[in-house]
Parts: sequence; structure tokens; C-alpha cells
Amino acid sequence: MRSPSSEGRERDAAWEWEGGDGGGPAAPGEVVSGDAAPRRRVLLAGAGALAAAGAAWALGRSGDGAGPAPRPRPTALSGPTPLWTYRGPEAMTPERLVRPPGRPLYVSETGLQVLDPASGEPARLLPFERPDPRWPSDADRLGKVVLGPEHLYSSASVGHLDARHLTDPTADWSLPLPPEVIGPDAPPFDRPGLSACENGVLYGFDWGRYRGEDATPDNLVFALRLADRSLLWSVHGSQGEQPVTTTASGTRVVCVRTLGNRAALVLRDAATGRELFTAPGAEDLRWCAAGPQHVFVPDGNGGVQALRPTGEPLWTHSPARGESWRSLPPLADGAQVYVPRDDGLVTGHDAATGKVRWTARLPFLLDRRSRPVVVGSTLFVPGTATGGVSAVNTAGGRLLWTFRDSGPGRDVWSLAADAERLYAGHDDVLHALPLA
Repeated sequence: MRSPSSEGRERDAAWEWEGGDGGGPAAPGEVVSGDAAPRRRVLLAGAGALAAAGAAWALGRSGDGAGPAPRPRPTALSGPTPLWTYRGPEAMTPERLVRPPGRPLYVSETGLQVLDPASGEPARLLPFERPDPRWPSDADRLGKVVLGPEHLYSSASVGHLDARHLTDPTADWSLPLPPEVIGPDAPPFDRPGLSACENGVLYGFDWGRYRGEDATPDNLVFALRLADRSLLWSVHGSQGEQPVTTTASGTRVVCVRTLGNRAALVLRDAATGRELFTAPGAEDLRWCAAGPQHVFVPDGNGGVQALRPTGEPLWTHSPARGESWRSLPPLADGAQVYVPRDDGLVTGHDAATGKVRWTARLPFLLDRRSRPVVVGSTLFVPGTATGGVSAVNTAGGRLLWTFRDSGPGRDVWSLAADAERLYAGHDDVLHALPLA
């Protein structure tokens, strides 16, 4: 059985163009249903106050105006019965994750809450630094979250790389970034961005390293080897370039280079950073994704184009005459590639030729925020809050079930999975569903 905690988790990364002030302590969350009796859990936050305990979450009383009315508990309206349901203190922001994780994580504006897979109980809360309100959009203001197999990585401490373990605080570490990444003349607010973690290597960028009032900013991409926490390579003059992911073999780094209103796909040698291939700039390079054998980009007509790791086109799947749909980032799984479309269809393709093997009609439409995951022989596709989550058999495209809950919401469902459970959530609710 193929598990997203191994190859799937490392290969389904997708990059997209499109993407408060709440930096204070997070409010509590709770497990509201499951095998264990419902119980309250206080979630603590703050840069140095994780041990501060105390405040219980008052669910509120009705009729006397003394507090908010209790929120209704979500129940399953269709599909499998949840093993447990967790309700957080604020809405999730799953768009901050580079890819769907391989464990239950509740990511919001103020922190990342790690949950116990079996019970949904909070295991560790990792607060985020206060977001900068000057950024023009939530996606930019909040920033992406880069996860490794066991750590959350950030450059929040000026001049340092911080790694916080998802469950064990004693395994946290921090170290100064190499001089090639943060030079001696960099201003105190200059912090590089981190954008991917693949095969034991952390990739990042700095789009505007300050060199003085009359100097041109020294754009930079770099790779840090996590085994010995050393710089693997850095490339200067990268022109607004951002690493996104790597190919399955780990020999190619897939980057996107910003060129004004256009963007170019760049492939680099993963060991040295040497540029191997650059595709022409395109206005419609909304996303790119990497699979075991290919790199996928929009084809310019609403469809998807598969490229070899060397950059040569391999196959294209586009709307036929009279059709109007746009492809979302594909998901590759061995010999098959799954292409979700905004019109509510998913097509299964032969990875080598692009031939359509099957088509599945979902009971809802999709948009750019829908990020499917595959576990074994099942593809899970998230829709809108009212649409739910559908399970599709990857052998022939048969729709197995659709899970919906009774909770109100406006966000698209987000998914994560391990070898035993699917974690599906929207807005402030996260469910654990059995895979079988």
C-alpha cells in the first residue's frame, strides 16, 4: 500500500500564484466526538508561554447574555462515521501548507496544533510569529509553512534557521544561517523564505538581499542539507526564483522564476544548483507539480502538459472542442496520473502516454484550493464545505462514497492522510475517517 507519509507526501507538492492581526494566544479547541467522551482541552500559545495554563473554555450560556451560545456539534450526513472530530478555536488556513501532510495537523493563523492520530487529542502547539498586517493578502501576510517528516522549519529568528519538532520539544534546534544566505551587510529585517523540504534537503530563497542604496538586490536560491545542517549550494542572481519541489529521483529541483507578469519554469541539479533547463516565460503558469516521472504545468488552454525531468514535452491533455474547464495541479501515483478539473471531473491517465483510462464525475465542483490525496487504491478529492469529500477507486474511477457533515462553513475541505486514517476538515472542524 502506498502511503502519503512516504512517497506521496514528498511528491504531490504544487505551487500556485493565487493563494488579522491575531498573533496573541490561541483560544482552546476540543475533541467534540469520537470513541472517547467529549472533553474540553485548553490550547496554549505565545512565544514563551506554552506552559502557562489555566483558562477553561466556557461554552457559554443561552438566554442571559453572559457569553456566546454553544456552537452546534457537526454530525456526518453521509459517508463513513468519523472516528473523532476536533473543533479548533479559529478557522484553519490549510493554504499555508506546502502540501497535504501525513498526520493530523490543525494549521491556523496563530499556530500549528499537532493532534494525536488515534484520539484527536492535542499533542503539541507550535505558535507562529505575529503576521505582518502590511502584506496585501492573507496568503502573503501569513506565509507558507514548510514541514519535514518530523519538524516545522522557519526563519522567524533573524539570521537563524529554527526547527521545531512536531511532538518532542527536546528535539527542537536552531542554528545560524550560513553567511552565503545571510551576509554581514544584510539589514536586521532581512529573512530568507523557505519553500520546500525534500529528501533531507531544505530549499529557500531571498528575493531582495539589500546591498546598499545604489546596489541591485542580490536575489538568491539555496539548499541546506539537514543531516549535518550545512549549506549544500547557493545561486545568486536568481531573478525572483523560488524552489518548489524535486523530481522523484531527487536529482532535479523544480523552481519557478518570476518575470514581471510572466513566469518561467527552471530545473536545477539537486546536488549543485546548476541550471539545467529553463522553459519560456508564460502568463498562465498558475501552478506546477512534480510526479515520479514528470513535471506538470498548465498547457495554456486550460489543460495540463507533462514534461520529462529534462524539460522536454511528453504529453498534453486539453479541453476538447466545445468543452470549457481548467485543470488543477495533477497528482501522480506510480503508473497513473490523476487530473482534477474545475467542472467536477477527475480523469485517470497513463503516466507514460497521457491516455485517459477512466473518468469520474464528482457530486461537486472544484476550485484551485482543492488538493486531493491518494492512499493505496483510493483517491480522495475535497470539494466545497457543502460539497464534501469523495473517495474514488483508482482502478476504474468508481465513486465509492461522499462524506459530508452538518457543520456550517464556507471553506474548501482540506485533506491529510496516513496509512490508517483520512483527516478531512473545513473551517474550524477536522474529522478522522477510516480508510477501509
